[in-house]
Amino acid sequence: MDDALLRLTEAVKTGKRKDAREATEIALNAGTDPETVLAALTAGMDDVGKRFRANEIFVPEVLVAARAMKTSMELLEPALVSSGVKPKYTAVIGTVAGDLHDIGKNLVIMMLKGANYGVIDLGINVPEEKFIEAAREHNPDLICLSALLTTTMPAMKTTVEALRKEGVSARIMVGGAPITEAFSQSIGADGYATDAAVAVDVANQLVGA
Repeated sequence: MDDALLRLTEAVKTGKRKDAREATEIALNAGTDPETVLAALTAGMDDVGKRFRANEIFVPEVLVAARAMKTSMELLEPALVSSGVKPKYTAVIGTVAGDLHDIGKNLVIMMLKGANYGVIDLGINVPEEKFIEAAREHNPDLICLSALLTTTMPAMKTTVEALRKEGVSARIMVGGAPITEAFSQSIGADGYATDAAVAVDVANQLVGA
């Protein structure tokens, strides 16, 4: 891996947005294949995820790393598109109705994009009808539901039920502070991510990557 790619990986690991942007520009301007640049980016986030799971770093550090990654992706995504590289999988994601929290959701989005997922972000306070509409429009491989408040857990349950009733074929992954494996299973979700750092691993298992 050349110096720019090594610098990009390190910039993401340390959350240095300016360095991430400069390294991405240098790599792309030098004619480096966008997929190779994406691999360097993913390597940085993989390291962040491993350290987070090992309790070596915490949410603030992950957020800083995700912002550095986002800075790089703003340059990289157009290059990927223009070179004909398409995401292998598509995910629809949103925070369920009644819940206005999005930090965890946004982290999951960054992690999925870094793993070359196409992500449709429905935002916060998303009613079940909007998830169904997005499923029909985008035919995603994965639908991700987030909730931070215990009071919105019932909305997660009814959203899963509504998607099932509509015959949506996408696998459903749920997550958020009050969500547990037992709750995930009780509402009929296909998978549960304890945090953003493991979301990609769970997503890949669900879509068969």
